[in-house]
Amino acid sequence: MSFPSLVQRSLGDRVAHELRVRIIGGELPRGTRLVEDVLAEQFDVSRGPIRDAYRQLEAEGLLESRRRGVFVTGLTEDDVDELYMLRESLETLAMSLAMRRAEPGGWDRAQECVDEMANAAQRRDVRTFARADLEFHTELYRLSGHRRLRAVWEQYLPTIAVVLDVTNAQDVDLHPAAEAHADLLRLARNGPEEEALTNLRAHLLGARNRLRAAIGTTQRSATAD
Repeated sequence: MSFPSLVQRSLGDRVAHELRVRIIGGELPRGTRLVEDVLAEQFDVSRGPIRDAYRQLEAEGLLESRRRGVFVTGLTEDDVDELYMLRESLETLAMSLAMRRAEPGGWDRAQECVDEMANAAQRRDVRTFARADLEFHTELYRLSGHRRLRAVWEQYLPTIAVVLDVTNAQDVDLHPAAEAHADLLRLARNGPEEEALTNLRAHLLGARNRLRAAIGTTQRSATAD
């Protein structure tokens, strides 16, 4: 197991991101013990950024400190259910508020995100698609005008970002997902509100089910290895 060297900016965040990707992607399976000195050598950093990364990932529920060290807890299917239950509660409120508060031109950035997703789907560019996907949903929170709601969303952004990479990578064809976001935006702009919220719930349920399937696959692969 090797890791790239990291530049000297936001080292703790960068280490956390690399570990997060490997945990959610299944390269570091549940129960793996992480050794601070070994990681510091592999990342070519001091132990401080490793500890910073540990704190971030423990707060996200991906690591756990025990008497014998720090261990990967990862994402189980139950964790996925909890994450998406929380996300549905947050995001339906965000969309409801955004539909009432957004100015006429307020949805322009969301439209740009939808266009970026359509273009990325055409190229089968999963990374660009996932980034535009994340920005689209972040726009709902921004347009809600609810500062604390947006702060809660931002707390989970690092995990959600990696989750989107994992779920989008499962899609052979990204066009249906791009079209689903176009439908979401149309309903968010024009209503009716209840139809928009129903559509959003169905969208998140589909994402949850794809992630559960992906998590199950990576866990089975890790067990087989």
